[in-house]
Amino acid sequence: MSTPDSPLCTDTDGGIILSLHIQPRASKNEVCGIQDNALKIRLTSPPVDGAANKRCREFLAELFDVPKSAVDILSGETSRHKRVRISGKDPAELRRALEGMIPQHR
Repeated sequence: MSTPDSPLCTDTDGGIILSLHIQPRASKNEVCGIQDNALKIRLTSPPVDGAANKRCREFLAELFDVPKSAVDILSGETSRHKRVRISGKDPAELRRALEGMIPQHR
């Protein structure tokens, strides 16, 4: 259960801001849990020429059922650690979707 202002997810006006840990060059695109208060995502794209950032935006848009234009990388363009804003839906709805995609290990 996340709280509205946890480091992983913060509500904004018209969306949420997520902390991400990206693992590029994976065998498949997937959410694989929480690491260091960030949502860990594996992506097939390599971290060159913005390919992983582009795939990250596309993957998050698919997961949250929002247009690609609703996913903005706020910080971490050249890092594995990113802050991303997802807009276009109610923050509570986005948080519920987020909770549904985090694997439960308990």
